[in-house]
Amino acid sequence: MGASLNRLAMSDPRDGPLPVFLMLLTIVTGLVDAVSYLALGHVFVANMTGNVVFLAFAVVDAQEFSVPASFTAIVAFLLGALVGGRLARWQSAHRGRLFGATLLLETSLVGLALAVSLIALVSTSSGRYPTILALSVAMGLQNATARRLAVPDLTTTVLTLTLTGFAADSKLAGGTSPRFGRRIIATASMFLGAAIGALVVLSVGASAVLMLALVLLATVLATALPHWRTTDAWTSS
Repeated sequence: MGASLNRLAMSDPRDGPLPVFLMLLTIVTGLVDAVSYLALGHVFVANMTGNVVFLAFAVVDAQEFSVPASFTAIVAFLLGALVGGRLARWQSAHRGRLFGATLLLETSLVGLALAVSLIALVSTSSGRYPTILALSVAMGLQNATARRLAVPDLTTTVLTLTLTGFAADSKLAGGTSPRFGRRIIATASMFLGAAIGALVVLSVGASAVLMLALVLLATVLATALPHWRTTDAWTSS
């Protein structure tokens, strides 16, 4: 198993289990963005590049895009990133504790979004905006922490630089294709999460996808918590 992870560049003495954990969070990103785009209107809670573009579409009155929804997602994402930045400074010397604290907050926020979706239909304003708010804060928090952890090619919410590196560093471009396996896995994880999320949203409903995301987050949290007290090399920034 360890040899396989090494070949895929998913194992690193400095980063310990973080590559695998962040890959799972990338799947969560695909799940929640499927919910936000398909069930909350044309808005993303993790992909802020898309939201800025959607906001521009909405400003010029393009159909099916909403200024309030896109603006809410962007502001909430920034709030989550702000909290993530504060957490990173609080636990700057211990990546395991930073990751554990982030997961605890993120799991709570996704749980809140699930509760809202079960109480109020996400297609109504009373359910839509609180869900966008909770999920966007969670994704901003996740993105800020991933940025601080600085595990190469595993940002968990964006793939633009990952795909750029995949091509620009390839042997066809005269490069050495570093972390080829990791880049493939990161892209496949986002695709898998989005595909499963879309399938479940369309066949069952948004609440089922949020439940799946919550279970995945809780699993990662339970696995990561033992590292809270460790002093392994990978826990030092």
